[in-house]
Amino acid sequence: MFIKRQKSWAIRENLVTDEQHYLNRRRFLGGSSLLIGSAALGLAGCDNGLESKGGGRSGRDPISQTTGTSDFKDPTMDLYPAKLNDGYQVERAITSEDYTGRFNNFYEFGSHKQIAGAAQRIETRPWTVTIDGMVEQEQVIDIDKLIRSMTLEERIYRHRCVEAWAMTVPWTGFAMADLVRLAKPLSGAKYIRMETFKNTDWASGQKQSWYPWPYVEGVTIEEATNELAFLVTGVYGKPAAKQFGAPLRLALPWKYGFKSIKSIVRFTFTDERPVSFWEQLAAEEYGFWANVNPEVPHPRWSQATEQLLGTKETVPTRLFNGYGEQVAHLYKDLGAKEILYR
Repeated sequence: MFIKRQKSWAIRENLVTDEQHYLNRRRFLGGSSLLIGSAALGLAGCDNGLESKGGGRSGRDPISQTTGTSDFKDPTMDLYPAKLNDGYQVERAITSEDYTGRFNNFYEFGSHKQIAGAAQRIETRPWTVTIDGMVEQEQVIDIDKLIRSMTLEERIYRHRCVEAWAMTVPWTGFAMADLVRLAKPLSGAKYIRMETFKNTDWASGQKQSWYPWPYVEGVTIEEATNELAFLVTGVYGKPAAKQFGAPLRLALPWKYGFKSIKSIVRFTFTDERPVSFWEQLAAEEYGFWANVNPEVPHPRWSQATEQLLGTKETVPTRLFNGYGEQVAHLYKDLGAKEILYR
């Protein structure tokens, strides 16, 4: 007898949204500087959030904030919406874009969360991605050529911020493992260092010299080639809005959000572990691994529970954000505290 085992992240059939409602939704969607200190570091680089443990609730209604718009027409618009990969769904409702598109962390544009309008200054074309370091041949690739060379799909992921809030997002993109194959790393490469743009004409926040610009993040080769590691080009059934990290960002659903670097311009393959943006500022709070772990509190607040963005619901936090079946083996030789902070 054939028995189908459901993956741990998969949604139960009785919770699946009716197909007609989902398709209708997709059609609709298609159409004060902070000094480095505890207050600033309490707002680490997650993507979006209603609440900061460093400074408390903002008191502003995210629905009333402008998302920011531009006249830019994405050259890859014809690729969206991509086909949903139903192997990557979750048990939670998708968080409304009214929240996720209007309340963002993107320190390049300021330390507050209402940066969606300012983020429209990014010029995402022309845009190139450099692949260098320990690879067979270094290359610079036009973003549209890169996107069109990959098979895009939609995945619904849980996302957990280090600030103790969470959301559920339908990302579109391609497996990071596909980029690793394209890069053809040498056998000695152990890590990938990623870097975002640096342009003070676009991003006034990058004029703040106490931050170590540009934003840098890193992962191991094993993490990058795990099936969950996802390079994002779109969201909510269309090309990603600039405040989400267009034209290329990372989604690592088992790690805290600051690991999911935005607006990537460079992938460097190396045998030395990268030191990330937030790790340079406060390694005891924002370490290299940054895996979601309810048993290991942040030095200034608990990680045992999380608030669901756009609701008042608080739920227990799950180890590896509920993706342990897929990623726990990557860390079998590390202790719980090292996994999070070292």
